[in-house]
Amino acid sequence: MVAEEQIQASLEGILVPGAMRSPVQMNLVRRITVSDGRADISLASAALMTETQDWLKQNITEAVSKLDGINEIEVSFTDEKPKDLNDIKKVIAVMSGKGGVGKSLVTSLAAIALRRQGHEVGILDADITGPSIPRMFGLNTRPAGSDTGLLPVPSRSGIGVMSINLLLPGEDEAVIWRGPLIGRAITQFWEEVLWGKLDSLIVDLPPGTSDAPLTVLQTLPVCGIIIVFTPQDLTAMVVRKAVNMARQMKKPILGVVENMSYLYVPEIDKKIELFGKSRGEEMAQAAGAPLLGKLPIDPELAKLCDEGNIERYDAEIVIKLGEALSRSTTQIN
Repeated sequence: MVAEEQIQASLEGILVPGAMRSPVQMNLVRRITVSDGRADISLASAALMTETQDWLKQNITEAVSKLDGINEIEVSFTDEKPKDLNDIKKVIAVMSGKGGVGKSLVTSLAAIALRRQGHEVGILDADITGPSIPRMFGLNTRPAGSDTGLLPVPSRSGIGVMSINLLLPGEDEAVIWRGPLIGRAITQFWEEVLWGKLDSLIVDLPPGTSDAPLTVLQTLPVCGIIIVFTPQDLTAMVVRKAVNMARQMKKPILGVVENMSYLYVPEIDKKIELFGKSRGEEMAQAAGAPLLGKLPIDPELAKLCDEGNIERYDAEIVIKLGEALSRSTTQIN
């Protein structure tokens, strides 16, 4: 007799159009029952267009009909909201006290590092007025969805991304909004996007300690924060503000990342600290958290970001960042 687990396994091989994830990964499967050769499969319809629902019904019927002992198949859909379906184990915010320190870069590399370890990962770009995540991943496709929600746009390696730039007529369009509207957009990205089952959702916060970061830290179940900084004295001072904000919000700091730490010149096998002596250990001590990594100024990385190919970056620092982040996240529930 066919078990429910066998049917669920067959659904794993079906990739939902616009999401490139299975109904199981998207947590769309609500119920599977098998009785007297009949399989009843109930899916949530959240963020799925009618055409997508019809496509799923056809492909699920074809897949399940191949199982021995199944003579009749019924696929139905129930009304659900994305926020009721999302099953995200860890929400990690990437934060800095000021702009221009490489926060979006660290967000992207952290997601890539975790994805290479086999994790299911998403990126919520909460930097509404200065979004850069889609450009680095080479994404320009408008998110699929319906009046009940949106689907994240999948990257080449399967990282789901949601950013305001994916919803604008052009990536050069300016978002000229006041704080409440920005806060509402961030909340919608959390509640009205079908993230499904994720091991980690990485949130790229806008710089500073005002409205938008506050919205994320108060609205989303953030379980840890990564602080990004560069070696300059001014940045170090501002970073302490971000650390203090995290503490006041009672959010644990998973670690700190120093970006633009040095420039490596292979011809002379030397690291040049263009922006001054590294403050990695100093900032880690100030944050009471580990130093997750020191990112160099790498022309190859800059080139890949400009080309939308950041996922091709395979420097050792990505592996080390992933390992350090995994160690830090195992300490949080």
